[in-house]
Amino acid sequence: MKMIKRSVLVASILLSSLSANDVIATVNGKKITDRDADMLIQVSAPQNSFAQLMDEEKKMIVDRLVERELFVEAAKKEGVEKKPEFGENLEKIKEELLINLWMKVQMDNTIVSNSEAKDFYEKNKNEYKTPQKAKARHILVEEESEAKKIIDELKNFKGKELETKFIELAKTKSVGPSKTNGGDLGEFSAEQMVPEFSKATFGLQDGAISMTPIKTQFGYHVIYVEKITPQSDMQFDEVKEKIITHLKESQFNERVTEVAKELKAKAQITLVDFNQTK
Repeated sequence: MKMIKRSVLVASILLSSLSANDVIATVNGKKITDRDADMLIQVSAPQNSFAQLMDEEKKMIVDRLVERELFVEAAKKEGVEKKPEFGENLEKIKEELLINLWMKVQMDNTIVSNSEAKDFYEKNKNEYKTPQKAKARHILVEEESEAKKIIDELKNFKGKELETKFIELAKTKSVGPSKTNGGDLGEFSAEQMVPEFSKATFGLQDGAISMTPIKTQFGYHVIYVEKITPQSDMQFDEVKEKIITHLKESQFNERVTEVAKELKAKAQITLVDFNQTK
């Protein structure tokens, strides 16, 4: 039997406090509730809940819960509960549950005030910035010579005429999937594109094109930048919850480490010398 993951146990504890337990199935008279479904979903998709699933997905979850209940009944009939390994694993699960309940209490007792969060924000403003972004179009071709011809055709245009001509050539010359909308790539940060493309794009001014073909793994690009939006500071309200979570986790980890040291100092612990066992 695999040890139950800590995150799953904590999720189960939290879910057990919910008051709403709608029955979604019965198996030989035993009720299966939406809380049972939520607990199962937590194993693979902690961000989801039963209520959020599509009807077909709900049917699959209910079917798994029905099967599980039937397997439980079959195991009981075969006397699995009386086997030594059942009791051994049950004790380990109880221990893990005890630890996680204790961990939850420690986390619940960790309080971070708005003033603490604001102070952290002021001292770490450089960590909370919206990245520089570009709104751009491109024309993708397979040959460098073709890209050079396109640049020659565009270089005498300026302003709105340049943008109009670029869109026209993107629709007729580009081999990329964005050709149908004039090569429009929308707004993106440097990290969202391959390095060669990003370096060229963010090196351009608003309303300018790349005067040399930009080679990437996809081919040769001609880039037109509509607008570069500079990096900016994120406001405290935008990042407050993220900071509070970070500080709570940090304080929680410090507290657990401190308690572990205290308990080790008081306990009688014997360790095996692994060098002597080789």
